[in-house]
Amino acid sequence: MSSTEIAVTDPVQLAGWLQTMLQLQRTHNEKVHPQWDEQGYPFTRAIWIECAELMDHYGWKWWKHQVADLEQVKLELVDIWHFGLSALMIEYGDDVKNRVAQAISAAEQANNRLEFRDAVETLTARALDGDFSVAAFVNAMRALPMTFEELFTIYVAKNVLNVFRQANGYKDGSYVKQWRGREDNEHLAELAQTLDVGSATYIGDLQRLLSERYFEVTTERRSRT
Repeated sequence: MSSTEIAVTDPVQLAGWLQTMLQLQRTHNEKVHPQWDEQGYPFTRAIWIECAELMDHYGWKWWKHQVADLEQVKLELVDIWHFGLSALMIEYGDDVKNRVAQAISAAEQANNRLEFRDAVETLTARALDGDFSVAAFVNAMRALPMTFEELFTIYVAKNVLNVFRQANGYKDGSYVKQWRGREDNEHLAELAQTLDVGSATYIGDLQRLLSERYFEVTTERRSRT
């Protein structure tokens, strides 16, 4: 797949999306550990591992037929963004929103034309050096292509799932990730499609639907034991 032209992101919209995502990310990180930014978590290691998973979903094996699963690729990019935002919050502190917005704008204006796999490899290389490159991330998005509106929409839904996992035993291992033979990610996507992401109650509604389905799933599991 080759790079495709997509519009430059509106700076006002981008600022609003970044503000929301940064607030959600900080809240989630604090649930993992109240002093998450002092724990030395290896966010860039998580990023390059996610890059490898992303490549498996996209396909890279020249000796066999592969079909890119673009929905899963986008989910992996969103996971990378979670870790990237965390690293950037530590690096830039209170100025993180402005610094990230500037980096995104500069990368979009540069409009580097990379094949998607090459763009991901650049992102991976920077992460292996201990750095999250906003420019490399933007280049990967644009090569797919994926807009920041898509990133925001999927990010909010995935953040809801991450918070839900933490609240239901993800850290101690008691959380059930397979729901009726499918991963919770798939159920999340299905439930999110029934809601309006622009609604003021979107996050609460998605949390409620996840809780209801998870209760059904865990009830079924207990009845079989």
